[in-house]
Amino acid sequence: PASVGGKNTQRVHVHMDDGIDAHCARARAAGAQVIRDPQEEFYGDRAYVVRDLEGHAWTFSQSVRAVSREEAERASGLKIEGWTVDD
Repeated sequence: PASVGGKNTQRVHVHMDDGIDAHCARARAAGAQVIRDPQEEFYGDRAYVVRDLEGHAWTFSQSVRAVSREEAERASGLKIEGWTVDD
């Protein structure tokens, strides 16, 4: 928020069952500041990010495919611990 020099003090993540692209389109049409358009992430979700009136980032996502730990590590370049995939 502007009151703390633009620093991010919190983040909200909303996981949806479906309809992420339509949700983003409705948010944009309603005047939301979309700071990252929907895109598929290395961990198997499709997500987009908006900023609220106080400057906080909100991420909305939906799962689009199951990703193994090994696949996520290859795609991200990170070492990931505790990864599980629910079928």
